[in-house]
Amino acid sequence: MRPKRVLTILGCASAVALVLTACGSTKKSSTATKAPVTTTSQNVTKSDVSNAKKLLISTKKWRYNAKNKVYYQVGLKYGTKTTSTYESMGIYVPASYVTAKSNGDKTYTLTLNTKNKVKGYTAKTAPIVMPVNAPGYSAQAAPTGYDSSTAQFTKAGFIYVEAGFRGLNNTDKSNGSSPWGVTDLKVAIRTLHLNANRLAGDTSRIFTFGMSGGGAESAVVGATGNSRGYTKYLKAIGAPMATASGKHTRDNVDGAMAWCPITSLDTANEAYEWNMGQYSNSGTRKSGTWTKALSNDMAKNFAQYINKIGLKDKAGKTLTLKKSKTGIYTSGSYERYLKNEIQTSLNNFLKDTKFPYKASNSMTAGMNISGSNTSGKTGAAPSGTKPSGKAPSGAKSTSGTKPSGNMPGGSSSTSNKTYKTVQAYIKSLNKNGTWVKYNAKTNTATITSVAAFIKNCKSPSKDVGAFDGLTRQETENGLFATSGSSTNHFDSTMSKLINNNSSKYAKLKNYKSSYGKALRLI
Repeated sequence: MRPKRVLTILGCASAVALVLTACGSTKKSSTATKAPVTTTSQNVTKSDVSNAKKLLISTKKWRYNAKNKVYYQVGLKYGTKTTSTYESMGIYVPASYVTAKSNGDKTYTLTLNTKNKVKGYTAKTAPIVMPVNAPGYSAQAAPTGYDSSTAQFTKAGFIYVEAGFRGLNNTDKSNGSSPWGVTDLKVAIRTLHLNANRLAGDTSRIFTFGMSGGGAESAVVGATGNSRGYTKYLKAIGAPMATASGKHTRDNVDGAMAWCPITSLDTANEAYEWNMGQYSNSGTRKSGTWTKALSNDMAKNFAQYINKIGLKDKAGKTLTLKKSKTGIYTSGSYERYLKNEIQTSLNNFLKDTKFPYKASNSMTAGMNISGSNTSGKTGAAPSGTKPSGKAPSGAKSTSGTKPSGNMPGGSSSTSNKTYKTVQAYIKSLNKNGTWVKYNAKTNTATITSVAAFIKNCKSPSKDVGAFDGLTRQETENGLFATSGSSTNHFDSTMSKLINNNSSKYAKLKNYKSSYGKALRLI
């Protein structure tokens, strides 16, 4: 089964939940012609079984949090060859799902109680949720004790698994940074499957969730279930490739929830220029500079990319971009789709927000999400809890995006100020010219264009190229570290543009031939 193709808003023009159904074979989203990723398949050896037995979780070492009525274990190693302090996990289980016997040393021996229910779930049907909190693709620290932020999930009947994983703040670059976080999450998932009979929770209903860098890793986990491409990385840290009885383990999940995920970093590099760069005339995008010309060429390339890949909306209509009299390919069904998403987000904000309203920079506040059900069809993610400030949660599914308490993009121009009325808030959005029209009778707003939204709320904060820096200075360059370099270029499209258009760029300000030479290595 392959995941349904979904649309992500690159450049974070609005926060969009990415839904990926669990799969064992998947096609890359960046192209419609690539062969599908093959799934993990190897002979189970005695060594695999021996390795698995070392990762069986003890039923006799659980601790108890009386306030929230949760049994938990932390410091659980999920690989036999792990070397980082990040590589362990904590598991938090509602007390109703187990019968506990005190060991007399503040630990408990647990057995499953399959009769009790929490919010309709039992010890056998409870979904398992895993946060991916990795801003800037950083590491996620492993828990060392009871984590009170898990309470909203366990009270909703979920099993909460907080797996630490490596990331960009690790110092070992020998294998590059890109596979680390996802690899560790996959190993943790395999360890959960290995211990399915020892733990409460349905291991066929595991959900990951995250935002930004964490959203990207959540999306990749969802899209690469059981991918053979990770096998050598899994084995390198002693992942349980088989169960103690000799059956294959797996690392696919039932749903991956992601906010503002940027996974196709090369394409995102061009998308940034189409989405925001083309409207800027300062810094590296100042008129007359070679990087402004590069920005415009990247924007055109992104439009051509969109027109090739066949993205479709909910009604099955193909989304495309067309040449326009103003701007670079700023008309067409793709542009209208984005405009509708932004407008919907604003109207959800107006509907959900009570005035007086104090603007906030919190980007995760109140987001509802979509997930996938056990059949693999798009549907509701585990319900019954609200999101935390730490990461988005498994709230009830709604159509579209529904941020509450903070209009995406609006925070950049309205933060740290209190607005007494809706009208006062709309007026602040229109302070540089009217682009939002408000109907007080229906409490709804319309916007004039995506361009207007960008100009008023989303000025680019990164140079050209936004993700693949010309001097390899961006965070994302570090994701492609090798033993020879802690940062590397990765965007072949930008490389081709710079080298193919060198004679044009050389006539403009600030051009250096060294940029083309460096990127020619891709």
